Amino acid sequence: MSKLRLILLFITTINLIILSQYLLSNPLTQVPFSLLSPNLSASHSDHPQDPPTFLPLKDPRLTKSPWTWFMSSLNDTQEPNSPLHLLFPSPPSNSTLLCLNAHDRRNGSKNFYALANPNSLPHNSTLLPGLTVVSDTYYDYNNLWHSISTVVPFIAWHRKNECARPKRWVLFHWGELRTEMGSWVKSLTEGATGNEVKIEDFEEFEGFGSVCFERAVVFRHAEKGLPAGEREKVYDMIRCRVRDYCGVNFDGLRNEIRVTLLLRVGGRAFKNESAVAGVFQGECEKVDGCAMKIAWPHNMTFCDQVKLLSDTDILVSAHGAQMTNLIFMDKNSSVMEFFPKGWLEHAGVGQFAFKWMAGYTGMRHQGQWKDIEGEDCPHDDNANCFAFYKNGKIGHDEAYFATWMADVLREVKASKSSNKQEIQQSECPCS
Repeated sequence: MSKLRLILLFITTINLIILSQYLLSNPLTQVPFSLLSPNLSASHSDHPQDPPTFLPLKDPRLTKSPWTWFMSSLNDTQEPNSPLHLLFPSPPSNSTLLCLNAHDRRNGSKNFYALANPNSLPHNSTLLPGLTVVSDTYYDYNNLWHSISTVVPFIAWHRKNECARPKRWVLFHWGELRTEMGSWVKSLTEGATGNEVKIEDFEEFEGFGSVCFERAVVFRHAEKGLPAGEREKVYDMIRCRVRDYCGVNFDGLRNEIRVTLLLRVGGRAFKNESAVAGVFQGECEKVDGCAMKIAWPHNMTFCDQVKLLSDTDILVSAHGAQMTNLIFMDKNSSVMEFFPKGWLEHAGVGQFAFKWMAGYTGMRHQGQWKDIEGEDCPHDDNANCFAFYKNGKIGHDEAYFATWMADVLREVKASKSSNKQEIQQSECPCS
């Protein structure tokens, strides 16, 4: 063995000892890139490099801190007006590439990652060209509300980085590989980026070593780091591009008031839909230029939902994933939200999800109505009580609903009267 190889072996051994001691003594601390990846000089030396160190995607020491367990050894990059992310190669990563050996769909600690010198990739590895988006979520890629928080970070980054289009997406939930994305969020992503979403399943590489990426951007903290003002601009872009994708064009004067009652089937449906519809329809008929539509989104295509909400000034709906469609309304549109009994006391911050979404998309959240009628929870603890109430049916208060609707209609009519201007959709970003 040459003297140079002995020196390299000695340095690598020392680094591994330091790394193992660092992890054991600092279980909740992130490790600098330099301890995980070979040092790259500007000349990219032709000398043999030692193989990179593979670590579990899901850090088993952090089971009580799920927001930190994915690639726990690496620090996020925080750029102005951008979500937290990791970019490979980049100066913070010492120009290394991201490599994965990740086939397990049940245990994220059995999937692994490493950073590798471009000139010294792992044995039997495959280099995939182009840009790869890697996402890890605590929730899922199917529910509209949960899944949109996994793609908005990339769309924000895409907007700031010359509208870069990925060749593939690699999806994880708790470090476990996922190979499907719900049709709604997939359509939204394709519409917003102008690019087909191809989800990598790694099946063709199973048993053939790891996979490395020519360029990869990693998101693991949803929209964290994205300022409110910038988030609104991202949703403006999504609205604009998705409307174009679905062929929506409502340029011109919009003096009429358009109300949509968006109904659910099953959990959190109204007990008496016809009575609820009658109250809102009755108030709408009292206002010149008001028209109301009733829809069930579960049997509508993605673009049908986009078209419906693009033609809505007031959204009336029970709390649920279908309310995510509010992002397609014109800015300054109104949202009225309804809950079954028990949510006020047991739902925690989740009950404010669409109030927040309305705020950072430029809508007006006009309040929440929480039912107080129904069975009492037979349990003593909050978790079981929320499970008991979560998908309860929603009653109605005819007098309250009528007064509330009249107030919102009056506000919307006044707003339209004072802002009589032609609405024209300008060219979308990244078009």
